[in-house]
Amino acid sequence: MSEIKVLLIEDDPMVLEINKAFIEKVKRFKVIETASNGTVGLEMIRKYKPDLVVLDIYMPEQDGMETLRQIRAERIQVDVIVITAANDLETVRSMMQNGAFDYIIKPFTFERIEKALKKYRTYNATMSPSGTATQKDLDNLFFSEIRDVPVTLELPKGLNELTLKQITSFIEAQTEAKSAEEVAEGIGIARVTARRYLDYLVKSGTIQMDIQYGTVGRPVNRYVLKK
Repeated sequence: MSEIKVLLIEDDPMVLEINKAFIEKVKRFKVIETASNGTVGLEMIRKYKPDLVVLDIYMPEQDGMETLRQIRAERIQVDVIVITAANDLETVRSMMQNGAFDYIIKPFTFERIEKALKKYRTYNATMSPSGTATQKDLDNLFFSEIRDVPVTLELPKGLNELTLKQITSFIEAQTEAKSAEEVAEGIGIARVTARRYLDYLVKSGTIQMDIQYGTVGRPVNRYVLKK
């Protein structure tokens, strides 16, 4: 089966790299180009004709809402998945009314974007321009249940999204569970600060905490991406 070409529009360089890595971990998806704002993004959409655009909302020069409106106004044949920190229902409704395939609120896990991309992959195959679909095909596509999606909570006072992303990405990259001290050293923050973020990520369902008992001393809490 052919590659699904993705254009990624995101103004934060670190988030862009994380999103790119996540997308390309899913079979058949390839990020062919990136843009840091909607104006450049639209130019690249016209030039490269991607199958899918992964779009942020809060961006300089031209935000994601206006970008999606222009995509639809120009009748560009491209699908859009929104990944953004914007969680107000007016924005969510506006993006969905303009044809967003999915809406993912930051911070999110790899598993959440993987589910969105796999569902899109099925959609892309089902909606071949030369094909036809049965009602069962469409019901399986649009009404398939998504389970175990971690709950996104409002960030508590004193926590910031950038540090949260750094910690989430650090844990995602590990092959084994890490303690709060190891996370703090890996990110370059205080241990007590790391614990606050880790507690939040456990509550949101993004990571899980395992208690490991040694031969001596107190047990150690270790953290790993939720399975």
